[in-house]
Amino acid sequence: MATIGFIGLGAMGYPMAGHLVAAGHTVSVFNRTTAVAERFVGEFPAARLAVSPADACAGADFGILIVGNDDSIRSVALGDDGVIAGLPDGSILIDHTTATAMIATELAEVAATKHIGCLDAPVSGGEAGAQNGVLTIMCGGDQSTFDEALPIITQYSKTRTLIGGTGAGQTTKMVNQLAIAGLLQGLSEALTLGIEAGLDMEKVLATISDGAAGSWQMSNRGQTMVDDQFDFGFAVEWMVKDLGIALAEAKRLGVDTPIAATVAGYFDELMDAGESRSDTSVLIRRLRSPSS
Repeated sequence: MATIGFIGLGAMGYPMAGHLVAAGHTVSVFNRTTAVAERFVGEFPAARLAVSPADACAGADFGILIVGNDDSIRSVALGDDGVIAGLPDGSILIDHTTATAMIATELAEVAATKHIGCLDAPVSGGEAGAQNGVLTIMCGGDQSTFDEALPIITQYSKTRTLIGGTGAGQTTKMVNQLAIAGLLQGLSEALTLGIEAGLDMEKVLATISDGAAGSWQMSNRGQTMVDDQFDFGFAVEWMVKDLGIALAEAKRLGVDTPIAATVAGYFDELMDAGESRSDTSVLIRRLRSPSS
């Protein structure tokens, strides 16, 4: 069993930390909204409520982050009250935040000054994946650090892969989000055609899901899109953030991303329409007629 400091108890982090406590690890938690951390400790009495990220990670084998963005990472990881200040030599910092490859490099360099291993390890699978412990984790770092972290991240993931060196995990998450954006737009257009044509969409989805058009999005979101249900899953506001990171990196590399850029604009429209907390599959609402 390991000693773990867990920072960030949002929609993803809360259940992830819960899996670690349930597995018998010694877990100290910190969240910037203290009431959430207090609720967590009430639900998982074996966990300890920490007063700062450094306190959560004091003497820990692992420090785990899942916060908002680059600035959030800096605010909880660096400085006298940060994760790195609390972690001892020989420990490992695992950052599950979806952020830039630049912050992954920055974090790894600072951690190395204290002989702390570092993994950038963004996740995919949404809130349901976190709750069910079946996330996909894409990692950047060195092999030995990944091997040491594997028993920990296995507690809340179905798939975990070391893609390459520092930053490779974050860049892979960008690839993931660009692919999802295009898939969702294509699925939205296809389902809208079937709906407007009056087809039995349950039969349509059952027929095409196992063919070349099949995807996770179709199998898990197709029927809810037809039913106009979006109060779950991966929020539009998170996708807007993620696509911003991915599009900026694509621009830096000179990669043309016309579909993703267009879909990012559609998500901005949905944010303005009050859909920020809806699942990303709400993209179909832009296309469906009010009567359908």
